[in-house]
Amino acid sequence: MPPSGSDQASALKTGSQLTTANNVANPGRGTAPLAYDSRLNALPSSASNSSDTSSLANAKPITAGPDVSDFEQQGRASWYGRGFHGRKTASGERYDMHALTAAHRTLPLASWVRVTNEANQKTVVVKINDRGPYARGRVIDLSYAAAAVLGMRGAGVGKVKIEGLTPQEARAAARDQALASINPVD
Repeated sequence: MPPSGSDQASALKTGSQLTTANNVANPGRGTAPLAYDSRLNALPSSASNSSDTSSLANAKPITAGPDVSDFEQQGRASWYGRGFHGRKTASGERYDMHALTAAHRTLPLASWVRVTNEANQKTVVVKINDRGPYARGRVIDLSYAAAAVLGMRGAGVGKVKIEGLTPQEARAAARDQALASINPVD
């Protein structure tokens, strides 16, 4: 990648000095500037990294997600499945129709919500990892698995209530869902 802006002038200057040195040592070689050498010299040494106070030990877990606990919405939900399976979502993840995920137009990606089917009061917690729905009059597109949990697979569309969750509530709900799938109640 070529340098840009003010880096270009310093890289060309350094590169021309390196090129002259290369031509003396290897007169048969080309005269292309070695601009990347100047960038390597500008990198901090590993000794300066050890004094850095941040480390991976202090990093937040990737699954944390934003707090959307003040969000509530009601409307019609639909689901999408096989036709989108394996395609990239807006978050960059691959869509998995068997995962508990959903698409929403405005909620932050990586946020978690509880979706309740108002017809039968079944609930599911899903991660927002895509944008949509693009069908008029719908507020959320659920994965095939989430629609199955809510009992919406056959109908395709249903009236739902969406409630935002904090990251802690989402982790607890996901753990409870996992336990429920291992030990089904009904």
